[in-house]
Amino acid sequence: MSRTMIYSAAILLLIVLLTVSGCFYVISEKERGLLLRFGQITKTDIKPGLHFKMPVIDKLVIFDGRLQTSELPSSRFLTQEKKAVIVDAYVKWRITDVQSFYRATSGDMLRANTLLSQRVESRLRNKFGSLKLTDVVSGQRDELMRDITQSIDLVTTKTLGLNVIDVRVRKIDLPASVSESVFKRMQSEREKEAREYIAQGQEAALGIRANADKEKQIILANAQKKSDIIRGSGDAQATEIYAKAYNMDISFYSFYQSLISYKASFKSPKDLLILNSENPFFKYFNENMLSSKYVDKKQFSEK
Repeated sequence: MSRTMIYSAAILLLIVLLTVSGCFYVISEKERGLLLRFGQITKTDIKPGLHFKMPVIDKLVIFDGRLQTSELPSSRFLTQEKKAVIVDAYVKWRITDVQSFYRATSGDMLRANTLLSQRVESRLRNKFGSLKLTDVVSGQRDELMRDITQSIDLVTTKTLGLNVIDVRVRKIDLPASVSESVFKRMQSEREKEAREYIAQGQEAALGIRANADKEKQIILANAQKKSDIIRGSGDAQATEIYAKAYNMDISFYSFYQSLISYKASFKSPKDLLILNSENPFFKYFNENMLSSKYVDKKQFSEK
């Protein structure tokens, strides 16, 4: 066999192999595909596995069937009070109808993201326009996002063949022109609340102090009352004892009381009393005192 025939056979075999390989294709589980024949869709929603197609005249178009994420550009929306907010959001979506998706986007993922972003932005604009700023930034945001997701999914499923899984607002900012005024207003509101709390605290403190002073006066009055009763009882007992002692020996009791008076009068060597010698205060210092049975005459004369 000549060399020319060998080359021809090799080329023919290569052509046959290429032709045969072009008749088969594989769709994986993470892919979605459709088949075109002369630009017309002939087969959609091809199942995963090995499939046959006509070479040259059939064209296979494959799309990513996994969950996709589209980042929305930051957009400026107006709330119900005509206050501007800058919203940064994203969308989670997946292709569900390959035929509708291809007809709407020609299989261009960039065009699909653009169309989806336009619809989401339009829906967000309408929704934010019906809400107040406090509703937008409050805890009701999850409910708001669910409503937006459901309404967008109804539209995109029919027009784009997409299933919108979730729409999320990543961040909501105020424009720089209004941020300062909003901050000052919030600061004044917080200061007003702080003043109210301080006033309430001062009022409560006055009440507590008044009750404490009242209880203090009551406690002191009760203590004084008990003290007077106890002191009166003690004085009565003392008076009774003194009366009994006085009645037992009147002379001794008088002498004892005089000694107490002397002791109180002459506490210091510097104490000086100028009195008449006949004054009753010195009745126990005259001759009669020496005859008293309560004085040691020998000891007194030695002193």
